[in-house]
Formats: sequence, C-alpha cells, structure tokens
Amino acid sequence: MDGIVEAEWRSFLRSWDVGGDQETILAELVVDEPNRHDWRVVDAALDRLVCPDCGDRLSRGPTDCAACNLAHGFRYVAIETDRPGVPPGNEHAIRVNVSVVRRPQITSEQEVLARRLALPFFLIGLLPTRQEAQRMSALIKRSAPGQVRLIEQAMEELFLG
Repeated sequence: MDGIVEAEWRSFLRSWDVGGDQETILAELVVDEPNRHDWRVVDAALDRLVCPDCGDRLSRGPTDCAACNLAHGFRYVAIETDRPGVPPGNEHAIRVNVSVVRRPQITSEQEVLARRLALPFFLIGLLPTRQEAQRMSALIKRSAPGQVRLIEQAMEELFLG
C-alpha cells in the first residue's frame, strides 16, 4: 500500500525535476497547500516530514498528538480523482482505506483488518454499494477483536460473491 503513494511521489518529483536535498522543501510546500495536489502526493509528502511534537512521520503519530491529528485531517482536502473505468467513489474508497491502514492506531483492530482486506478489491476497481458497505460496517463494529475469520469471510462474500 505504501507503493501506491510512493509511485505517485516519484512521478511528482520527476515532473518538478527535484533532487534529493530539495525533496523535503517540496514536501513542505505540498503539505502547506494540500488542496492543490493529488491525495497520493500529499500522503507521500507527509511521510517525508517529521512531526515537531512527537517526532514520528507527520500525521502518523499517536492519537494524542495534536500536530499529527491536524495533518491527518488536512490530507482529506487533497484532490481525489477517480481513475477511468472504475465506479465513482472508488478513489475515495482507496484513499480512506490507505489512510486507515497507514495510521492503524486511530481505529479498532477489526476496522484495520477489514480495510486491509478490502484494499486489493478497490485497487482493481470494485466498489460495494452503500447498503453493502453499511452492512459490512455494522458487522465490523459488533465483532470482537480476534474474530479475524468472520471478517475475512464477510469480505470474501462481499467482493467474491
């Protein structure tokens, strides 16, 4: 999943003809204006910056880190464009799932597992209906930690029929 973000960052660097020592400066510029860049570029830029409060990668720190929480929220103002040939909303599904999996401490173990399992299906262009997504969400919320097989089976049924 980090490869999704890194590939876009490398392409972005090539388009700006930026070298190693300028990469951090460019990352700071991207984070200052997330609404002007693709979400993958913003996520990659955040990965290259250190949080001044907790010292982790910016936006990936503990849940009580105000600077990381703020950066995490700002990532959602970035540009999100659906890829050709996928249902509307597919890119949003990818983005949200990547965000949760990359910062697992913000949600339950069951939610992280479900998001991790769903991501490959979203990447190939599948997208559940709203009703299916709500049913899955309810199942995840009522499942106990450690009920891995239950979540795996539900995801298989959802995406593989």
